[in-house]
Amino acid sequence: METFSIAQYRVLGLSCGGEPMTINIEWQDHCGRWHHYQCKQNQADAYRVAKRRAESTMKRHRLVDSHGHLMDLLNP
Repeated sequence: METFSIAQYRVLGLSCGGEPMTINIEWQDHCGRWHHYQCKQNQADAYRVAKRRAESTMKRHRLVDSHGHLMDLLNP
């Protein structure tokens, strides 16, 4: 049986418990509040969607995991 490090689990889109990792895409309004946009299971897809939407809406977006930890911050 193959063992994986925690970093490899994140690359594969899995949490340490074996459940799929949920990545939330959020956007920031002009008052500085964050609003939920979409949930994704795949980190690469979440990044692509957030980057494209940040550029088209000219608003800051971020990727947050299911535990509320910041994964990435995207400026337009």
